[in-house]
Amino acid sequence: MLNLWRFISRYNAFFFLIIYLTIALVLLIRNNDFQRASTFNTSNQIVGSVYQEVNSINKYLNLALVNDSLANENRRLHAMLKTSFMDDSLVTNTVTDTIHKVKYEYILAEVVNKSINSRNNYITINRGSKQGIKKGMGVIGPSGVVGIVWNVSENFASIQSVLHEDTRITSSIEGTPYFGPLVWNGKDPRIVTLTDIPNQLNLKPKTRVVTSGLGVIFPKGILIGTVLKSGVKGGGSFLDIAVKLSTDFYALQYVYVIKNNFQTEQETLEEANKESLNE
Repeated sequence: MLNLWRFISRYNAFFFLIIYLTIALVLLIRNNDFQRASTFNTSNQIVGSVYQEVNSINKYLNLALVNDSLANENRRLHAMLKTSFMDDSLVTNTVTDTIHKVKYEYILAEVVNKSINSRNNYITINRGSKQGIKKGMGVIGPSGVVGIVWNVSENFASIQSVLHEDTRITSSIEGTPYFGPLVWNGKDPRIVTLTDIPNQLNLKPKTRVVTSGLGVIFPKGILIGTVLKSGVKGGGSFLDIAVKLSTDFYALQYVYVIKNNFQTEQETLEEANKESLNE
């Protein structure tokens, strides 16, 4: 302590100079609009540059996961193409189809912000109404289902993630006619629960859970995850099935927004059916 006091006493002029300079700079910035604006702009630029560098580092650290996802996606696409060309009817449809006959289109978007560990999680993407994004569209990633578009601006959109207490995606066990809603309990971001599946179904671990195709949001058969375990719900007739999500939300950087070109037609027809029943 004595040595510290001697050091401060010896260089007290230097320390006083630093204090006076700091006070002068603060007074200059506070009382001069131009200097204040210049300082704020400079600080914002510095902070923005820091965030950009941090984001670049995070992207670099996640390159292995992203590359694995892209490789798996390419593998699935090649498998789909192989199946299509082995089926003569699909070959014909693939060759002669036009934009007006294609039911689903996919809009690529980059994730610019996301939450994972909240009770209700959202994802922000860099595509909006200018790119054809609308509320209620389904969203998938390289490995499976991500969520549903919630709010849209001109150039951005927010997605209500699968990891949200209000998200309900009708899902089914692959290869069976059974389906039910998928829900998240707000705990583990890797696991969700598939409910309302009859308990007579003999499930094995790693059985695939996919979208049912019911409704207008998701095509049938998109991977959601795999079965971890199942148990009878409250001793009743239905199962609660723990599903390990195929999407790694921590590593998620790019998504595909699904545009159903026949959505309006289907919804109009179904609304007319409801009105007829109410007459």
